[in-house]
Amino acid sequence: MTGVQFGELPYLSENKIRSCAYSPGGSSIAVGLFDGDINVYSTSSWEKILQLKGHSDLVRRVVYSPTGDKIASASIDKTIRMWDMETGSQLHVLKDHASAVYGLAYSPKGDMIASGADDMMVRLWDVITGDCRMVLSGHTGYVYGVAYSPSGNRIVSCSQDTTLRLWDVETGECIRIMSGHNGVVWDVTYSPHGNQVASASWDKTIRLWNVETGSCLPILYGHTNKVFSVAYSPKGDQVVSVSMDATVRFWDVETGSCRHTLTGHRQSVFCVSYSPKGDKVVTGSADMTLRLWDASAASSRLLSGGHSAAVVSIKCSPKGDLIVTGSGDNTIRLWDVEFGACHRTLSGHTETVLGVAFSPKGDWIASASADKSVRLWKVESGECKYILASHTVITIVVFSPEGDAVASGSFDKTMKLWDVLTGVCYKTFSGHTDDILSVAYAPDGKQIATASKDHTVRIWDVDTGECCKVLEGHTNWVGQVVYSPQGDQLASASSDETIRLWDIQTGDSRLTLTSHTSHVLGVTYSANGKLLASGSWDKTVRLWDVSSGECRAVVENFPAEVDCVSWSTSSDSNYLVTGCEDGSVLKWQVHEEDQCRVQLQWSASNGGLTMTGAFIQGARGLTALNKQLLKQRGAIGEHETAENSSSVADIPAEQPKLSVHRLLRVWKK
Repeated sequence: MTGVQFGELPYLSENKIRSCAYSPGGSSIAVGLFDGDINVYSTSSWEKILQLKGHSDLVRRVVYSPTGDKIASASIDKTIRMWDMETGSQLHVLKDHASAVYGLAYSPKGDMIASGADDMMVRLWDVITGDCRMVLSGHTGYVYGVAYSPSGNRIVSCSQDTTLRLWDVETGECIRIMSGHNGVVWDVTYSPHGNQVASASWDKTIRLWNVETGSCLPILYGHTNKVFSVAYSPKGDQVVSVSMDATVRFWDVETGSCRHTLTGHRQSVFCVSYSPKGDKVVTGSADMTLRLWDASAASSRLLSGGHSAAVVSIKCSPKGDLIVTGSGDNTIRLWDVEFGACHRTLSGHTETVLGVAFSPKGDWIASASADKSVRLWKVESGECKYILASHTVITIVVFSPEGDAVASGSFDKTMKLWDVLTGVCYKTFSGHTDDILSVAYAPDGKQIATASKDHTVRIWDVDTGECCKVLEGHTNWVGQVVYSPQGDQLASASSDETIRLWDIQTGDSRLTLTSHTSHVLGVTYSANGKLLASGSWDKTVRLWDVSSGECRAVVENFPAEVDCVSWSTSSDSNYLVTGCEDGSVLKWQVHEEDQCRVQLQWSASNGGLTMTGAFIQGARGLTALNKQLLKQRGAIGEHETAENSSSVADIPAEQPKLSVHRLLRVWKK
């Protein structure tokens, strides 16, 4: 997606852009170039109004004075230069740094300048005299960025040593060291309110820090290469970052979610600056272009065109680029994974679509409905090619690993296999004593597992049609069953509020996962099989460690009951999607580190849903989102710490009332 782009300055085609800054009044933009020049452009005409020459090497940073009448620049040539904006004349050349100067910032009053350099020092300069007033030492690597607090009494610096340091301007004392990045910290900036700083790192992340405590707030994941610059919006509600991956990303400060990703630059993007009003963002790149973006459009992430009833089935495509959902509104929808846009709506079923599935190649979709039919759709055209009818209410449909057959389960207590090319039912499996609610193929295609309202899971031999094993242990209906990617294990989700992990060879229940407080309707394995996600009518999604059964993370305070979950099986992405009773579809990015992190990336519903509608709690003390999210959208009270996370299960869960399609979903005839 290219985003909304106002303009590109084509006359910078002979030089790469290294730094850029908006003037305080928004009337001009200053650009520092690789050859040492600084160009100043009018934002009304895009004409070059000044060219400042003096540096002999790359200009790493350009900054305007608070009044906008001066510009200061820092260069690899070891100097800082101050310029008069009206005449373009050079006011001072500051030379005390012993090596390349990278960081530069004006104080809020405009009487001082702070700089950081390869000599590992932060220096404070008098703007009037050009004298160095103070040297701050402590970093053990090059100092790449500096920023004044809005009050002017603090300075934050970032370094090659992977840390940030907070300094007292009056005493020069280092107040706090903030550690957490796993690579060079290339840029740092204060929030407009002065309570946070944001840092950009070569570890591909942006971190937000609480200045008073030094604690790390949300960690912003999404860039796929080094992050070079970060800036707060004037309101402080979002940050924008640029990266070596050639993208511009907008982030929600409160949730840590990526609101928008803009593409258009063809090479590394080195610098970014907000306009004073916050409605525009300017970026500069190694592709020799300066681009201006509509920041207001980028921050608008209310997505519409969603389902008008419960989303009861959801699946990710094999490539990970699409999501398919089935709903109580009788439709199937295809979604773009990156931006959450509804790509296509497939209509034809006359009752709730209870099951959806992608073919192994991702070119077909199968759907199962309460209208007693299975439909096969072409993904590219959205055309329904086949309608298969034989069961009563059909609850589930899945493709075989080879893609030549689909299996369906029904209220008639049977599972049927259908030939995809002919649409003919060629085998029926009988044995369950109540409705079949879920069907899953083994990865090798030799076995099929079914789950039923009769409280059991059965494993069938595909060739012979014989029941190999009956797995017993659940005390209520079993709503879903899935194979692990390795095929050695089954997971089942039940109305008894538990998930069970089964050994395929022995049929034994290896682990029982017991933290949900209502029906568990969805369960899905991660692509590597190490984690399991479950969705429940207690309005939570839980992530479990498959080997230990430990709950690694909890996503709480969903807008409605969670009906279905699906994990992307693509090795190129690690995301989870959820469907809820209110018709919303939500995409979550999962980061499987020592502390498992889950971040909301987008949310789509018929009425438009913001990305702050869920609270994310890490069972082991995650800092991806803070406590404030629990209070959003009507939630109250304080959330417990990870050490006392069991208290979550002590909150009584109100059992939801059952509408017609909910009756179908919990299989109450």
